Amino acid sequence: MESLVSITGTTTPTTSIPGLVAGTYALDAAHSEIGFTVRHLMTKVRGTFQEFAGEIVVKDSLEESTAAVTVELASVHTRSEQRDAHLRSGDFFDAENSPKMTFTSTALKPEGDDFVLAGELSIKGVTKPIEFAVEFLGVEQNAYGQKIIGFEGSASISRKEWGIDFNVPLEGGKLLIGDKVDIHLDVQAALQD
Repeated sequence: MESLVSITGTTTPTTSIPGLVAGTYALDAAHSEIGFTVRHLMTKVRGTFQEFAGEIVVKDSLEESTAAVTVELASVHTRSEQRDAHLRSGDFFDAENSPKMTFTSTALKPEGDDFVLAGELSIKGVTKPIEFAVEFLGVEQNAYGQKIIGFEGSASISRKEWGIDFNVPLEGGKLLIGDKVDIHLDVQAALQD
C-alpha cells in the first residue's frame, strides 16, 4: 500500500522529548494495532483492522508534526466471520465501494505530559474532525538498529455522523448496536533512512 506522505527523514534532535529526532517514521503494522469497541446488546464487541499503513512526520517543533494513516476496511476482524462480513457490507463500511478509511492530522497540541492529535477522519466519503488523546511511550532502538517511537491513542466517535447508522430496534425503544465507537491505537513506528 502506498504511503500518504513521503518526506525524507533527518537526524535533527527535537527539543522536548529526549532521544526523539525529526524525520519520517513509518508505522510498523506487525507491532501496531488499530482497534475499536462498540456496545452490542449487553456486552461490547471488540475489533481490529488487520491491514493499514501510515507515516508520522516529526518536525523540530513537535507542534508542526503530522500523521497520515490509511486503513483497509475489508480487513476488519472481530473474531466472527459472519459479523465481519456484515461489517464489510453496505449496512456498515460498504468496503466494496469505499474500501479505505483515512486519517490526516491537522494539529498536535501538548496537554500536560501527553498530547491531543487533531485531524480529519474519512469513512464512506464522509470527512469529519476527530481528536485523539495521545500518550507518548518513548524512543528506543530495535534489533535492526532503527530508531523506534511508540504511543497509544484513544478517541470516541458517533458512528451515525459518518453515515454508519444500521441498527435493529429492540423492545422498550432500545437498539441492538450502540452509536458510540471507542477507537484505540497502539502504535510503533520506525525512523526511515
